[in-house]
Amino acid sequence: MSEEQYKVVVNHEEQYSVWFADRPAPDGWRETGFAGDKQVCLEHIEQVWTDMRPRSLREAMDG
Repeated sequence: MSEEQYKVVVNHEEQYSVWFADRPAPDGWRETGFAGDKQVCLEHIEQVWTDMRPRSLREAMDG
């Protein structure tokens, strides 16, 4: 049995999630180009999503 494949998606607030590789990204989300099994995708997100605050909050706090 092969493991289900996923892709990493991101929304306009730069929040990341995993999504089924064989489905289009949900409304409001775009593909990042990274895909693999669920664990690999979650590990990738852990590496790239270093600031969990939504983009609008980061901008408000920094500006």
